[in-house]
Amino acid sequence: MSKAPVYRVVFINNGKTYEIYASNVSQGALYGFVEIRGMLFDERTSLVVDPGEEKLKAEFEGVMATHVPVHAIIRIDQVEKRGVAKIGDAKGNVVTPFPLPKPDNSKS
Repeated sequence: MSKAPVYRVVFINNGKTYEIYASNVSQGALYGFVEIRGMLFDERTSLVVDPGEEKLKAEFEGVMATHVPVHAIIRIDQVEKRGVAKIGDAKGNVVTPFPLPKPDNSKS
């Protein structure tokens, strides 16, 4: 019996790095976007609560799928088990933009 895959997705959003866990990550139907479905958050039964994870849980409450631009993705890992979702500071230039061709300004 195989376990359902768990993915750790790290991306940039409004100058912050988001690290979330999901059960489904794919290219999706929107060109240039990665579709993330089935966000996984810890169902805490103890009194210890991580405020960062609670903030993410509240932000994605009721969201069936989120679409993140490809250029905002830092990495996607398939992991053995879910970790703690968190928001961190994006210090420095953590994402190298994909090189685009320079426009041809010559007139024919």
